[in-house]
Amino acid sequence: MDRAEYLKMDDVEERMWWYRGCHANLLAFYRRQATPAAASLPLLDAGCGTGGFLRKLGAALPGNLLVGLDIEPIAIGLARQKGTASVCVGSIERLPFASNSLAAVFSADVLYHRGVDERQAVAELHRCIAPGGVLVLNLPAYDWLMSAHDRAVHSARRYTRTRLDALLREAGFARITTSYWNTLLFPLMVLRRKLFTTNRTTSDVMIYPAPIEALFRAAMRLETWALARGWRLPFGGSVIAAAVKHG
Repeated sequence: MDRAEYLKMDDVEERMWWYRGCHANLLAFYRRQATPAAASLPLLDAGCGTGGFLRKLGAALPGNLLVGLDIEPIAIGLARQKGTASVCVGSIERLPFASNSLAAVFSADVLYHRGVDERQAVAELHRCIAPGGVLVLNLPAYDWLMSAHDRAVHSARRYTRTRLDALLREAGFARITTSYWNTLLFPLMVLRRKLFTTNRTTSDVMIYPAPIEALFRAAMRLETWALARGWRLPFGGSVIAAAVKHG
């Protein structure tokens, strides 16, 4: 992404309703699939951006060795300032880790970028995860929802549950669970993306007025509660998946 988008992410990702919801959902999906099979190995945030989720992960799973990787030195510099994990510059398509060396990998909104070969990236993630380890992915939903926001963040594709499930199965993952989320606010998202921001050149990443942030956060908390209890939401602006490497 452009430097301005990373700076914006760094500024808002620990406060904005969308990031808070995404991070909570990643943890909820991980906890439903995690096994003790590879518990002593490191956890990777592949495409860690400016490090907000690594900080959340460290607070939620104290004692685990955390590693972050991103292709952009700008992002890694900002993540390093947060001081919550070891971080390095690298590509999700050529991970600098040994085979079977990671207990889990989280990757939020990375595979959709125009510079990423999605199949090569998922194959690399599968190689590096230890048998019994978990992969948790979050991605934007529905190609028809492409908008000015996607152009600003260099999107090449968006996903459905079916497409993401097939991608993970092709790479050799099992016990795949998927769901949409950002369901309650989806009508507002469609209106904003398709009707009101067609000529914008920046992303939708921003802090909204306090009452709106509070309302949107409440909607995300309700969805996270449902996902943590095994509910699968039928549609939404994002799709999330958890999968296990065969032990």
